[in-house]
Amino acid sequence: MEHQQCQSTDATLLESSQPAFSVGIDLGTTHCVLSYLDTRDENAKVEVMPIAQLTAPGMVETRDQLGSFLYQPHENEMDSASRVLPWSSEPKALVGAIARNLGAKTPIRLIASAKSWLCHAGVNRRDAFLPAGSPEEVEKVSPLRATELYLEHLTAAWNHTHPNAPLQEQDVTITVPASFDPAARDLTAEAARNVGLTHLTLLEEPQAALYNWIDNSNDAWRDQVTVGDIVLVVDIGGGTTDLSLVEVTEEDGNLTLNRIAVGEHILLGGDNMDLALAYRLKMKLAQEGKELQPWQVQAMTHACRDAKEALLNDAELQAVPIVVPSRGSKLLGATLKTELTQQEVQQTLVDGFFPKVAVTEQPVQRNRGALTQMGLPYAQDAGITRHIAAFLSKQANALAVSGNGGASTPAQEYNPFAGMPGMGGETVSADFIKPTALLFNGGVLKSTLLSNRLEETIGEWLIEADAELPTRLTGTDLDLAVASGASYYGSVRRGQGVRIRGGIASSYYVGIESAMPAIPGMAPPMEALCVAPFGMEEGSSVDVPSQPFGLIIGQPVNFQFFGSTVRRDDIAGTHLDYWAPEELEDLPEIQVTLPVSEGRREGEVVPVTLASRVTELGTLYLEAIAADNGQKWHVEFDVREDANSDADAASEAE
Repeated sequence: MEHQQCQSTDATLLESSQPAFSVGIDLGTTHCVLSYLDTRDENAKVEVMPIAQLTAPGMVETRDQLGSFLYQPHENEMDSASRVLPWSSEPKALVGAIARNLGAKTPIRLIASAKSWLCHAGVNRRDAFLPAGSPEEVEKVSPLRATELYLEHLTAAWNHTHPNAPLQEQDVTITVPASFDPAARDLTAEAARNVGLTHLTLLEEPQAALYNWIDNSNDAWRDQVTVGDIVLVVDIGGGTTDLSLVEVTEEDGNLTLNRIAVGEHILLGGDNMDLALAYRLKMKLAQEGKELQPWQVQAMTHACRDAKEALLNDAELQAVPIVVPSRGSKLLGATLKTELTQQEVQQTLVDGFFPKVAVTEQPVQRNRGALTQMGLPYAQDAGITRHIAAFLSKQANALAVSGNGGASTPAQEYNPFAGMPGMGGETVSADFIKPTALLFNGGVLKSTLLSNRLEETIGEWLIEADAELPTRLTGTDLDLAVASGASYYGSVRRGQGVRIRGGIASSYYVGIESAMPAIPGMAPPMEALCVAPFGMEEGSSVDVPSQPFGLIIGQPVNFQFFGSTVRRDDIAGTHLDYWAPEELEDLPEIQVTLPVSEGRREGEVVPVTLASRVTELGTLYLEAIAADNGQKWHVEFDVREDANSDADAASEAE
C-alpha cells in the first residue's frame, strides 16, 4: 500500500514536471557514488543509494560505491548469461567491481582513471585510445565515452529503483574537482547530456564536502567557525589530490562562506600508494631471487590495495598474505606468496607520502626524459605534504600581490633590487596562508594514521609561525561526503541553507598579438587581456573594456588563452604586456574559422569589442561584437579538440 502511494505521488510530480529528488553524483577517479534528497519532504535527509553491479561473472551485489573502472573482455571471455543486470540482459559495458576484479588478472583490458584522462589537455579526449597502451585486439573507447558508460550505469540503477521518477527528470548535481579547467567541465557536462541528464549542475568537490559538513552539523556549524577563519579542504582520493581554501566572512550580520583559492590538479592519491606497496614487495621478492614481470606487479597492486586498507584500519594486524599471480608453472616454477606487513605500510605510506617537511619545501621537479610514453601527467613528487606547503605559500604570495583579504601578511612595497647586496630584502621570512580549520575528505584520509600525520605536519608549520593550531572539522563520511553534499546543494539552490560562494577558480586571459615590425627568427610578442576575472559567478556576463581589436573572419585563426590562480585582483579589461612565468599558465590554443556573414568577405578584419560570460555549468564563452553593426561571434572557451570543425564558433546578428 505504501509503495502504491509512493508511486502515485511520483506520478503526480511527473505530471507537473516538478523534480521529486535532488540527486548528487560523485563521479570519482576510482569510485562513483549517488545520493539523493526527497524534495517533497521538508524533514528528508540525504540518503546514499546502493548501486547494483556485477562483482563476478553471474554475480550481482549492491554497494554504496560503483568502481570507476571499465573492462573490455575478450569476445569469448564471458557469455551473455554471466553479464545479466537487474535492468538489462545485455549491458553495454562491464563497469564497477567486476571490471576492477577482472582487470586485476588482465590489466591490458582494464580502463582506469578515465576522469584524469578527461582533464588531460594533451590528448584528444574524444578519441578512442583507452586502455592506453593495450594491444590492437582490445576494443578502445574515449575518456568521454568511458565517463558516459559510468553515468549510464548509474542512471539505469536509479531508474530501476525509482521507475516513476527517472533520473533524466530530476535535478542532478555532478561534482568535479575544483581544479578542472573549462574544457574538462564542459566534457563532463557533455557526457551527462549524452545520457539524457539535462537538469544539470556542476559543483566543485571540496565545496560539496563542505556542504555535507554543514548539512550534518544541523546548523551547529556556525558555532565551530567564526569570521576570519580560513578552512583548508584537503581531498585525497584514489587518483587525485584536490586543495581548496574557504574563507568565513560576514554579510548583513550572517556568516557566509567564500571559496578563495583552489590548487592545481594533482594526479596523486591512493592508487599511487597501492603501486608503491606493490613495488616494495617486488623489491623484497627480488632480494629472494624471484623476479616479477611488469604485468604481475600491475596485478599485485590490486591485492596491495585490499591489504593496505586492512592494515591501516587495524593497528593490531601485523601482516596480510599476498599471492603473486602467475600464468602457469613454467614461468615461475610455483605460485609465489609473500606478505605485506604493518611496518612496511607505515614506512611506505606515512614517510613516503606524508613526510614531515618544512612549509618552505617545494615539490621536487626532476628533468624529464626527452622521450616519454603518452600517459597521464602524474605528479613527480609523491610527498603530499610538500604539495600542500607549496599551495599555501603560493596563495599567500597571491594575496600579498593582490592585497586581498586578511588571511596573509599585507603586501610589502615592491623593491626591484631586493636581494642584491646592500639593497634590502636579504631576509625573507616564510609566508604562507595559515588555515584556522581543516576539513579532510577522500578515502585515503579515512586512515587515522595518515590523517593524524597530515594534521600534525600542518600543526607544526603553524606553531613555527606562532599561529594557533587549526580546528579539525569532523562529522562526514569521507567516501560519501562529496555525493551527499551535492544532493544537499540542490536544496541550497532552492533557497534553503547557506550557499558557498565560489565562481570560477582562475582568472582567464586571451592572447593579443603585438603589432610590431618583423624581427628575424622572432614571433611577435604576446600580450594578455583579462576576459574573465577570478570568482566570476556562474550565469553572469561582463563587458571587456579595451580598445577595439581586429577579428579575422572566414579563415582559420588561433585563439591563445591563459589562466591564473594567483592574479585575483585583475578585472575584465586588465591588459598585461609582461607577467612572471608562475603568474599565467598557457592553455591549449583553439583553432576556429569564424563564419562570414552577409555583407562581409572572407579574410576581412572586423573591428570588435569583447565580452564574456560564464554559463551555469562554469563553462566560459568569449563574445566578439562588431563595432559597426553589433554582429556577434561566439568562441567557446572550452577548448574543444576538433580543430577542423566550426563547433567552436557561431555567429548571430543583433
